Amino acid sequence: MACAEPAGGGEPTSRPGPDPESGPRSPAPLLAVCAGYFMVILDVTAINVAVPVIGRELSASLTGIQWITDGYTLVFAGFLLTGGALGDRLGNRRVFCWGVAVFTLASAACALAGSAPSLVAARLVEGLGAALIVPGSLALLRQSYPAPAARSRAFGLWGSMAGIAAAAGPLLGGLLVATLGWRWVFLVNLPVGVACLLLTTRHVDRSPRRADRPVDLPAQCAVVAAVALLTAALNEAGRRGWSDPAVLAGVVLAVLAGAAFAVRERLARAPVLPPGLLRSRAMSGGAAIGLLFNFGFYGMVFTASLYFQHQRGLSALRTGLALFPAVVMTMFASVLSGRLSRRTGDRPLVVCGMLLAALGLAGWAAAGSDPGYPLLVGPMAAAGFGTSFALTGSTATVMGAVPPAYSGAASALFNTARQVGSATGVALGGSLLATAADYGTGLRTGMAVGALAYLVAAVLAWRCVPAMPRRS
Repeated sequence: MACAEPAGGGEPTSRPGPDPESGPRSPAPLLAVCAGYFMVILDVTAINVAVPVIGRELSASLTGIQWITDGYTLVFAGFLLTGGALGDRLGNRRVFCWGVAVFTLASAACALAGSAPSLVAARLVEGLGAALIVPGSLALLRQSYPAPAARSRAFGLWGSMAGIAAAAGPLLGGLLVATLGWRWVFLVNLPVGVACLLLTTRHVDRSPRRADRPVDLPAQCAVVAAVALLTAALNEAGRRGWSDPAVLAGVVLAVLAGAAFAVRERLARAPVLPPGLLRSRAMSGGAAIGLLFNFGFYGMVFTASLYFQHQRGLSALRTGLALFPAVVMTMFASVLSGRLSRRTGDRPLVVCGMLLAALGLAGWAAAGSDPGYPLLVGPMAAAGFGTSFALTGSTATVMGAVPPAYSGAASALFNTARQVGSATGVALGGSLLATAADYGTGLRTGMAVGALAYLVAAVLAWRCVPAMPRRS
């Protein structure tokens, strides 16, 4: 098998591992990992533009249209920790390859779907592939670039992929739907997936397998249930309202499932993440920061998108262009912070990024109920730059807080927290727009809440993020 790993936790013998001082000279490992991550994020953003057209062509009901987007999110968020645990046990490169293969084949099935139920089923499988890709991506970068400076730059480029995909998604999706048809939104994943598999199998070193890391099925089932129920409840809150019985029941069941996971972790011989690691200020604080800045950023993008389309009457493609100042800044902010962290450490960069993002959303909230577009360019750019500027440092904080044997689980925890933050921001933003006296008031309130989340993240960063990068 092309992605086989060495048994018994031994080091690979096919070629020597990377030099711990300089890391691999070739950028191929970075390109391989970032290609997989880019594919996952691009699929999330591009589908939003295509969903209305898909619903019309497949005669989908409103519920079916919702499941085309929400089903992917539920499976993706719910199985991230499972993907991380499998990577630590079976080898991160192997599980990453499995994820890319599953995601690519599911994308082909989405493109060939002849009905809404078949498309929803394929999207669920896509979400599973994404859950296997994302935890392994950070673990493979840590493995391929062990030197702190090289690792920070790699994490910065990894983070910039989210910005590039976020920027390209709405524009590419709108262009494909208008020219070639909605099926090409999924077909573009096929060449990317094939290239990612080729680069990974040829240029990424095999990962050790940890036979002493059993996959605790009861704990995994509990965390899948907790994250899926919470994500579903938050998604429904944006449509039904926070007091709806179904939303409240989902939140209560999610809390119970989370409590069951915590109890199981305390009793398990081989927990997903040892309690000592979870008590680490860097580990728990870094995950909380990721949740907060995703809450602020994706809440802003969602509410701003609705504002531009419903309040100002822009098309989907023009809305993507209007949001471009926010997402274009993320393209290079992560790379810049990765280069600066070697001299400044991660803490100043994360704190400054969160403060800048808070200033951006506060500026939007203070701009008035219907400000001119030029007044919104600065706030959107500040929020996008600040969020991406802080991503590298928070990622390095979480990944540096755990030993290599738990890198997959740590990556999964960090990305699960971010996914929950995104779902919470979108749900709260939608709820505020639906319940406010007018559209402008709901939008400004959402921006103010996002600014507060960024300020809390800045305080956490000052207390939890190490002042200087960790040394090997």
